[in-house]
Amino acid sequence: MRILNKIILGFWILTLISCDSEENKKGRFLLKGNEKLVENDPKSAIVFYSEAIKLDSTYADAYFNKAMAHLKLNQLDESIADLSKAIQFRPEYFEAIFQRGLNYLDNGEFYKAREDADRLLKLESDNWKSYFLTGLSQEKLKDFPVALQAFEKASTLDPTNSDLLVNQATIRYYLKQYESAKAILSKAEIINPSEPNLHNLRSMIYFEEGNVKDALTSVEKAIVLDNRQAYFYNNKGLYLLFLDRPEEAIDLINQSIQLDTKNPFALRNKGIYYVMKGDKISALQYLTDLVKNYPEMDLVQEYYQKAQAL
Repeated sequence: MRILNKIILGFWILTLISCDSEENKKGRFLLKGNEKLVENDPKSAIVFYSEAIKLDSTYADAYFNKAMAHLKLNQLDESIADLSKAIQFRPEYFEAIFQRGLNYLDNGEFYKAREDADRLLKLESDNWKSYFLTGLSQEKLKDFPVALQAFEKASTLDPTNSDLLVNQATIRYYLKQYESAKAILSKAEIINPSEPNLHNLRSMIYFEEGNVKDALTSVEKAIVLDNRQAYFYNNKGLYLLFLDRPEEAIDLINQSIQLDTKNPFALRNKGIYYVMKGDKISALQYLTDLVKNYPEMDLVQEYYQKAQAL
């Protein structure tokens, strides 16, 4: 009887060690994945996170981190799927909901992003990220007054966040409230003068006001601070077109298109270039589709008509 008890006790201890080992094992896989992510090796990170998930199919943190690795590889659908898994197993996982909402925006799923923003507001109504996602989703859905209100609320919760001020200024720009937008950008610049989007937006305002030289100066500041953004080069190209420097302009516009082949503004600017060069066929090649698909885009109607008149 005592031998049997020893066998049972031994089995129980081995079971505990095994369970503990499995728990530690999935944690080690998570840590190894994190190390690979820090080393900018997202593919290897995904392998380790997947191993952790094999050990625990409800491991929300592993799904979240795996989603971040997919995001580094620009695999939005995979990232969204993993975030959805993380949220499935931890319904109040705030960061996973927030990140999924951002991914939905990048994926063009604006209504789903708004749903995640609403979910965040219910979870944490005193967190600036809840209002930030609300503002971004409403901006994409063209509800600018609601977007502005959300960004303003986010700023009251995190007053040192310059990005939130730039978002406010962006909405003011859309509403053609240029003086107000510039005033907000000045506040943002005091907080963070190295924010490239601040200088790019200021350039866009200057251009709308007809101050093309200052627009060029501002966008050049943005490019110095961040030389990876396609739309900075595209804006600089546009300003150079209107400063009668078309050959410099087209090089930048083409560079922008190489970085982002789907940017309709870059295609518009290339159409404008061909209008200025008197090349009707090439101009219409770019502007005809744009006038159908983006009829409200600034300058499209004007230069489409000029192209037809060539």
